[in-house]
Amino acid sequence: MKERKTNNAGLVAGNETNHQPYDIIGDIHGYADVLERLLRKLGYEKPNGVWRHPEGRKVIFLGDFIDRGPSIPRTLRTVKGMADAGEALAIMGNHEYNALLYHTPTKNGGWLRRRVPKNVNQHAATLAQFWNHREEWEGYLDWFATLPLWLDLGDLRAVHATWDDRVVSANPGWRILDRDFLHRSAVKKSAEYEHCEIPLKGVEADLPPGHVFTDHGGNERDRIRMKWWVDARGMTYHELSLPESDTVPHLPVPESVSATCPQYAADAPPVFFGHYWMPFDGEPRLMAPNVACLDFGIAKDGALTAYRWDGEQTLDAAKMVFAREGE
Repeated sequence: MKERKTNNAGLVAGNETNHQPYDIIGDIHGYADVLERLLRKLGYEKPNGVWRHPEGRKVIFLGDFIDRGPSIPRTLRTVKGMADAGEALAIMGNHEYNALLYHTPTKNGGWLRRRVPKNVNQHAATLAQFWNHREEWEGYLDWFATLPLWLDLGDLRAVHATWDDRVVSANPGWRILDRDFLHRSAVKKSAEYEHCEIPLKGVEADLPPGHVFTDHGGNERDRIRMKWWVDARGMTYHELSLPESDTVPHLPVPESVSATCPQYAADAPPVFFGHYWMPFDGEPRLMAPNVACLDFGIAKDGALTAYRWDGEQTLDAAKMVFAREGE
C-alpha cells in the first residue's frame, strides 16, 4: 500500500466564535438510503451530484461510515463528496481507524490490526462491497488518514466517542494521524494508543471481580463503557454504564474508577458524539444540556440521527431529527 499523506484543507479548528449552522449526523454504517432520507428531511438537495442546503447549512459527520450496512460505497461517495465540496466536515470513527490499521502492513509481514476472525467479521461487509473496486477503496483509505480525531469549532465540539480535555490539550498536534503515528498507536498502552482509544472508543471501567453483564449483542462482559461527561463520584456501576443495562450491578464505583471519568463542564461548548448504540424508542433525548449522543443504532433496527444546531449552548432535544429504514 502506498504511503498516505495527511491533508488539513477544509478543516476548521480553534476557539473562534462560529456562526455557521450545522446539522450533525451520527454513525451511518453503510445505510446510504437512510442517510439520503435524513438529508432530505433536513432540507438538503442534490442538484449537481452533491448534497447541499439551499440556506447554506453544513453537515458534520461523526464517523463510522463503513462496516455492517448494505450500501457502504454509496455512503462514502456521499460523505466524501460533501466534504470535498465544502458542504460538510467529517471526523474519524473507530471503524475508519480500525480499517487503516487492518490494511497497513507491519515490518514483519503482518498487519497493524490482526486478521483474526473477530476483526475480519467486523470488516466483512466493507471488504465484500469493495471486492472489485480496489482502487476506489484505496482512495477512501487515503481519505480516512486525513480525518481528524475531533473538531473544536469554538462554539461546538465533535468527537466520535469521548471528549476528554486532558487528551485534547496533551498533544494537540496529534489531532490528525500521520503514518508513523498510526504505527505507534497500534502498540497497546503507548501514549499514541491511549490518545486514539479515548476519542474513538471511549473510556471503560472493569467491574468488580466475579461480576459480568449482558450487552446489547447478548455477550457477557466484565467492563462497562462510562458516561464520561458526569462526575462519577458516589455513583454505582449501573448508573455509570453507557448505554444503561439492567444486568449491570448496583455496586458503588470506587474512587480509583471515578477518577478516570473525564467529566464535561456544564458551561463548556455543546459536544456531539456517536459510537454508543443508544436504544431507540422514538423519543429524542439528550445526555446533558450541552451533551448529545447521536448514535441510535441504525445498524440494529434503530435510527440514523441528526441534530440541527443553530449556535445554541443549551441544546434542545426537539431539534433531533430521525430517519429509519422502510419509512
